Amino acid sequence: MTVKRLYETMYILRPDLPDQEADAAIAKYQDFLVQQESEDITIQHRGRRRLAYDIKGHREGIYIQVNYTATPKTIESLEKSMRLADDVIRYMTIKLEPEAIEENAEEIPDAEAPVEETAE
Repeated sequence: MTVKRLYETMYILRPDLPDQEADAAIAKYQDFLVQQESEDITIQHRGRRRLAYDIKGHREGIYIQVNYTATPKTIESLEKSMRLADDVIRYMTIKLEPEAIEENAEEIPDAEAPVEETAE
């Protein structure tokens, strides 16, 4: 039996995708992880952000972060699927230590959270 480990995958969807197609792409990768018997799947929609440089002709992208527990073989299959997909312009998966998820959740504010404005 292969040991399951904690992973974080950040991927960037094309900015020209309508909301319905972006949601469908997110659901597609979530369903893929469920089919591969991944556990503790947490998806965070980070929103549309400007890229540091052009990627495949795009200056912006829709950032999605997924934390989950899976086997290394699942990661290979997931990344292959993303590499062949037209809607994903970049992706990266890292292996996390168990305490890293708790620390990251506190450090990174949710893209949907309201931003407080200060009057000058």
